Amino acid sequence: MTPLHLVWLTFAVVCAACWILSIVTKEHSWVDRMWSITPIIYVGEFARGAHFHNARLNAMAILALLWGARLTFNFARKGGYSGTEDYRWPVLRASMSNWQFQLFNIFFIVLYQNFLLVLISLPALTAYRHQATAFDRWDVLLIVIFALFLIGETVADQQQWNFQQNKKKIIEAGGVPEKRFLTTGLFKYSRHPNYFFEISQWWVLYLIGCNSIGLIFQRTILGAVLLTLLFVGSTNFTEKISLGKYPEYADYQATTSAVIPWFAKRRLRKQEA
Repeated sequence: MTPLHLVWLTFAVVCAACWILSIVTKEHSWVDRMWSITPIIYVGEFARGAHFHNARLNAMAILALLWGARLTFNFARKGGYSGTEDYRWPVLRASMSNWQFQLFNIFFIVLYQNFLLVLISLPALTAYRHQATAFDRWDVLLIVIFALFLIGETVADQQQWNFQQNKKKIIEAGGVPEKRFLTTGLFKYSRHPNYFFEISQWWVLYLIGCNSIGLIFQRTILGAVLLTLLFVGSTNFTEKISLGKYPEYADYQATTSAVIPWFAKRRLRKQEA
């Protein structure tokens, strides 16, 4: 069985498991729990298919492992593996009839998201099919850039974690937090810096695959494009929820870039009548 066949077999098993578990438990975060794990398996399958003798594929597998380890740790400390459902699903479920949400669960949450995890891993297939191309300075440069994005996402997640833990302590002590959402650190330059770094890492992995064939455009770009669009949709939905909870979030939106880090705009204030 080829590495690609093993990837599709794993995809089928994971989809079936996520769907069955969502029906049995009546909560829909099972794909979230697999999100940081399955790409490691997929990319690793291509490296294993080369008997771990290809430097580029080995590097891609290690990068995927580092990405997954960081994301798994952050997801676990927020209670992601304790049975807690993503806060967005109940909100979305409340806006649909049961049959509509069940279709959404099957086709988007289970099938589409798992399919996307396969797609973002396929630059490793390009590298697998072009193993004769030598590992070169462009690979090294891209690995360094990936590492910088990985560090950036780690910092953003830690800043968010520290803020939320401090906010929780203040509320538990009966106090009122001065700020209800994070606007400092990396969040001064982007409302979702973690999203930016997350997306960027997979674009870099795509470019490493491109370097194996010497062409900047490959069909595997579909994975990075769809991942970007998924995060755009997630950003819009998340911010709609945040705006409903925090009216002052509108001012943050007006002054701070949504995803790509950039300098803050001048604060906008409405003229008093």
